Amino acid sequence: MSAVLRDKRLLLPLGVTQLDAVLEIERQAYEFPWTHGNFIDSLAAGYVARVIYGERGEMLGYFIAMPGVDEMHLLNLTVAPAFQRQGHARFLLDELVAVCRERRAGQLWLEVRQSNERARALYLRYGFQSIGTRRGYYPASRATHPSGREDAAVMSLQVDLAEGGDALE
Repeated sequence: MSAVLRDKRLLLPLGVTQLDAVLEIERQAYEFPWTHGNFIDSLAAGYVARVIYGERGEMLGYFIAMPGVDEMHLLNLTVAPAFQRQGHARFLLDELVAVCRERRAGQLWLEVRQSNERARALYLRYGFQSIGTRRGYYPASRATHPSGREDAAVMSLQVDLAEGGDALE
């Protein structure tokens, strides 16, 4: 994939040279951010990874997804806190669905913290269905979760593999 300019946003493959900025966004966005090693391992494994920049060159967000047989698993989609609620997450989801179509991956999966109501609402609006729960999936603060773990909602999207089709079949 080469650089794509769309809607005043620059979309690029995510690479090692961008990890310092990505890690800064991770630390700003999450109490339990991904580590440098998580990103390195994902890139080394050849996972789908994209980053978007705004018109002033600022990093807005990124995603990493793991391809599988006829499916894709979204591992991390993050928009920098200063740029949230401006359509950037939907822009990244649109790109990921386009990648799913290219790779003939008809099912897109993800886990999201039960407490992340904004993200869950975004995914539902996008067409994802909530299909289950993974108990104790995420690390969590003992102040809010005595076990130190938080459940994840498992969500899935049927991807219309026709070029330019809606996300849902």
